[in-house]
Amino acid sequence: MRPLIAALWAAAALMGLQPGASSLLIVVDRSSTNLSSVPRDLPPTTQLLDLSRNHIQQLHQGDFKNTSLLRLLNVSWNGLAAIDPATFLDTPLLEDLDLSHNRLRNLSGQLYLLHTDNLRVLNLAFNDFVTMTLGSEFSSLLKLERLAIGAQNISNGDFMNIAEAKLRTLTLSLENEQGYTVGSLHDVQAQRLQIAFTGYQRTNNDLVSDALSQFVAVELMDLTVGYKDLSTVLSERVEILTSDLYITNMSIGWDDLTQLLGVVLRTSVRHLVATDVVLYRLPKNDTEVAKTSKMKSFTARRATVTSFIFSQEAVYNFFINMPVECLAFLETSIIHMTCPKSHSPIVQLDFSDCALSDSIFSRVEVQDVLECENLDNVRKLILVGNNLRSLQTLSKRVQFMKSLQHLDLSLNSLVYDGLGKCVWPQSIINMSLSSNDLTASVFECLPRGTKTLNLQNNQVSAIPSSILTLENLSSLNLNNNRLRDLPVCHGFPILMQLLLQSNSLHAPSVKKLESCRHLKTLDVSYNPFTCTCALRSFISLAIKSEEKKGQRGVELLSWPLGYYCTYPEAVRDLPLKNISIPEVYCNIGLLAAAILCPAVAVIIAVVTMCHCLDVPWYMGMIWQWTRAKHRAKMSQVRPEDLVGVEFHAFVSYSQRDAEWVENSLLPNLEGAAGGLRICHHEKNFVAGKTIVENIIACVEKSRRSVFVLSAHFVKSEWCHYELYFASHQRLAWGTDSVVLVMLEPLPQYLIPSKYYQLKSMMGRHTYLEWPQDRAKHRLFWANLRAALQAELPNAPVAELEE
Repeated sequence: MRPLIAALWAAAALMGLQPGASSLLIVVDRSSTNLSSVPRDLPPTTQLLDLSRNHIQQLHQGDFKNTSLLRLLNVSWNGLAAIDPATFLDTPLLEDLDLSHNRLRNLSGQLYLLHTDNLRVLNLAFNDFVTMTLGSEFSSLLKLERLAIGAQNISNGDFMNIAEAKLRTLTLSLENEQGYTVGSLHDVQAQRLQIAFTGYQRTNNDLVSDALSQFVAVELMDLTVGYKDLSTVLSERVEILTSDLYITNMSIGWDDLTQLLGVVLRTSVRHLVATDVVLYRLPKNDTEVAKTSKMKSFTARRATVTSFIFSQEAVYNFFINMPVECLAFLETSIIHMTCPKSHSPIVQLDFSDCALSDSIFSRVEVQDVLECENLDNVRKLILVGNNLRSLQTLSKRVQFMKSLQHLDLSLNSLVYDGLGKCVWPQSIINMSLSSNDLTASVFECLPRGTKTLNLQNNQVSAIPSSILTLENLSSLNLNNNRLRDLPVCHGFPILMQLLLQSNSLHAPSVKKLESCRHLKTLDVSYNPFTCTCALRSFISLAIKSEEKKGQRGVELLSWPLGYYCTYPEAVRDLPLKNISIPEVYCNIGLLAAAILCPAVAVIIAVVTMCHCLDVPWYMGMIWQWTRAKHRAKMSQVRPEDLVGVEFHAFVSYSQRDAEWVENSLLPNLEGAAGGLRICHHEKNFVAGKTIVENIIACVEKSRRSVFVLSAHFVKSEWCHYELYFASHQRLAWGTDSVVLVMLEPLPQYLIPSKYYQLKSMMGRHTYLEWPQDRAKHRLFWANLRAALQAELPNAPVAELEE
């Protein structure tokens, strides 16, 4: 933005204008564009218009008919000579009008002002006005606050038409040949009078004398040679109304400056402010300064020197020994300030934006550093924006300021290593250490009586638990630090305000606030909040704060606009107020109950259904069928091993179970139903052979042996023999050569000891149980047939002949 536009914005701020979000649309800059008339294409929304530095010599009616919202207009530096009386009929909102540096000629003929009732700022300086006589049209400017004008001659009655205006500032731009009649300012009512001199123009003593006797605040600008005349006027005036004297943009020698200050110190002027002052011919020795004065404050802003050889100490001694209550050097490159030679009346010291070092106020004699003891009346010390480095050293520099209450050390490079002891005066109650390089150790180097502490923009990552107790601390500002959680208040028993904006807090622990019993205001906005279960209690606190139902009545500043999620990505940038985290997600007990209760219920239901529907039995049978199929597929019996094998199975059973075998077992295994060849004693035992020989022959001719187990089976001697021979055959064929069918339950204790082989088989092999439920019979037979299935050689001859 151009400097001139920046000046326009400054003027807008002075007028109280508040540009909206669409400021780019309402500011129009047509300066330095070689215009000869007001352009016709101005946007209707224009509020600030800059037409300076063009060639517009006349303003006509209708030039601004399309800009009815215009509030600020700058037509300076145009050579403007005439303005139509109806020019501003279409701009009823116009508040700031700059017509300076043009060629307007008659202050009595500015009739266009009749249509500027809302005008608050008017600049008519540096035109071709011969006399200062203001026309009657000025009397309509009842809202006028700032008026800048200039003419060659000022006479009595010239300001009569603005006698009713309550001006804040009247600026008189004096011409080279200035004529002034004593008493001409009598009709002016202004809080502040500015007199701008031109070049090397001498001071008009009558004008300055009238100004000092009539206005509370007077500013003399661009004094080059007139400061000597000013000293004369000040020394000759008996009564001076002016309490605030401002001298701006002046170049002056040291002797003339000290003489001028000596004169001012003897007057009734209370406040002297010198801005943009250039000093030359500075001293090599100390300069005497008045011991007493009615002046309350002296301020030097942006003072510079052009001398290279001089005594800095002599310059510092002159100012620090001035008999004033407030001394300020601002934006001035001073590197040191000495200690007054005697007890000083200074109450406030302000050395903002200078170049002061840690040696301030001290002096070195031989090898000892002597601290200043003569500033014991200072209550407020401001050292903002200097080159201060050691906080512990600074405490030594001010240790004898027994009245010090307000200390501002912001915008320095202060650190504290925690090694040396700090010796602050106990009178300090307000302390600002913002924008330094301080860490958590700073809490070991603080005045015990501090009430307000500002540590904004430092490197504090935590507040140590073992810190000095600040019993009076009520406000703590830790904005823009590195804190990761809320601090506890054991060291701040009466803390009422805690500011933690823009730190590294992810999930503030609300429980820590229980130690802050007096906390009323909390600000943790603009932190990187992680919206997980850990943040749930903080969100609850914030909502209670908004509803004014918090147990401690804590007010959460900037809620809800300054509180957003940064993680997880799914809720990034969502306001915390809109985040809902159910308690069941965060409470392990509730979460376990929510998961386990339905799971247990489902398991119980499944187990009950399985029990009612015999699902375990079915699963067992299916498993046995699957295993039988798998064994049949994977068995590697060679064809030569099956030579002589004629039957799929030999059935061994008790005679008492013959009915079940003949009516159920054989029909489901033999013939079309089963397709198996079964060997049993009633059919296949050969007459003439002994029973043992028949048993051995049947076992050897069968691929497998099926034993129908029951209480009768274990009581049969022949069944025992059959089991014995089959177990030996099992060694040749493998474990799958014996199939056990449990016809009825057979507990181990009912099996005689001689059936130890049966006990061993039942313990290591799965057996088939005959189900009592008829619905399960089909699965039983399928399972048994699968267990007996095998590829055998051709059927025996006897069977084929049948």
